[in-house]
Amino acid sequence: MANRIFSKITLSKNGYPTISLTLRSLSAGPPPGTPPPQTKIKFGPLADEDRIFTNLYGKHDWRLKGAIKRGDWYKTKEILLKGADWIINEVKTSGLRGRGGAGFPSGMKWSFMNKPSDGRPKYLVVNADEGEPGTCKDREIMRHDPHKLVEGCLIAGKAMGAKAAYIYIRGEFYNEASNMQVAIAEAYQAGLLGKNACNSGFDFDVFMHRGAGAYICGEETALIESIEGKQGKPRLKPPFPADVGVFGCPTTVTNVETVAVAPTILRRGGAWFASFGRTRNSGTKLFNISGHVNRPCTVEEEMSIPLKELIEIHAGGIVGGWDNLLAIIPGGSSTPLIPKKVCEDVLMDFDGLVAAQTSLGTAAVIVMNKQTDIVKAIARLLMFYKHESCGQCTPCREGVHWMNKIIYRFVDGNAKIEEIDMLWEISKQVEGHSICALADGAAWPIQGLIRHFRPELECRMRKFAEVQQRASC
Repeated sequence: MANRIFSKITLSKNGYPTISLTLRSLSAGPPPGTPPPQTKIKFGPLADEDRIFTNLYGKHDWRLKGAIKRGDWYKTKEILLKGADWIINEVKTSGLRGRGGAGFPSGMKWSFMNKPSDGRPKYLVVNADEGEPGTCKDREIMRHDPHKLVEGCLIAGKAMGAKAAYIYIRGEFYNEASNMQVAIAEAYQAGLLGKNACNSGFDFDVFMHRGAGAYICGEETALIESIEGKQGKPRLKPPFPADVGVFGCPTTVTNVETVAVAPTILRRGGAWFASFGRTRNSGTKLFNISGHVNRPCTVEEEMSIPLKELIEIHAGGIVGGWDNLLAIIPGGSSTPLIPKKVCEDVLMDFDGLVAAQTSLGTAAVIVMNKQTDIVKAIARLLMFYKHESCGQCTPCREGVHWMNKIIYRFVDGNAKIEEIDMLWEISKQVEGHSICALADGAAWPIQGLIRHFRPELECRMRKFAEVQQRASC
């Protein structure tokens, strides 16, 4: 409830002024853009009529004619004519948070660009450089539902006052880039993009930019550097991209899924989207389920669905049964793993996984059963981060290299037990001490392994020491 403070100044007996404050209610409702409170206590499974990505598996026509049949480009002109403030308020009401891993409130992020122009053009950059191991959701959108992304670019661009969007797509995504280029061309031919887009009086262009396959270019400022033709190395912030971004102009960098869901949210209403998931964790989400499950898949589900239910319903359960589960990485390779006992009850949303000392990330669920060498699996992930580090920051360049050397000795047990604490300390010195979050993504899998599987590490070391002792006798 909004209140206004009223003050009244009076003189006390000793002559000094005293100020009395009173609160008076001005309105009964929350400010515009506030998500409605959530009253549900059970989340998922999602009904078919509530799915946003209706061609996720490519069973229907992905081109413009098929997209229009499925409801894309419906009343887009009316949405644009309602203006930037209305679009941003609806996105705020929906409670949409970034689907690329960070989970920053999208309405707030878009509003940073919605300010008077200083003469520089504004740009929207869509991060389609999906390089996180285990993550394969954005490529499904671009391959099978590209018009959702193109329409989302137009609407998000209107909200930000941008003149153009750059879709930075991973170089290996050949089919995805081809389909996106066809969809963009179709939108231009139909008058949905370009001059006077959708007859709304708004001029907007969309360009494709193919990357060269560097994982570091998934970081927003490294991506901007790459678009500009430079080495893909992260920039120091500030200045933030909303002030100085691509070509030195105000820029918002956002994820494919975040942009692609915007048109449906605006057609069906922010309150509709906010009705899914817990408060602060609204909406539907694309989940990738891979590893030791019977049916690996990408599926759209309601946020806050229990992890166990998500796997049982959509992936056919764990290979060997639920009791054969060892651990799950819940949000892509850079998030800490959680053991079976935590997986029993955890909810798949931002707050639920933070409480379990991990993260939703990109919602890429990597399942490992008891036949997995858990130490070797984490060591392999660490080698990936060592290889993909741009080398700009010393803690990342040196620290990830040393963590990689140590963890590979741990695979065989060729180490002392006190080195476990040494590895933990190195991970903490790496975490949070570099320009971008790649170093964090390398440190967190190590921390998850030590937090939950320290007895396994110690057991290997004891066995290795015993073998060495017997061999020396």
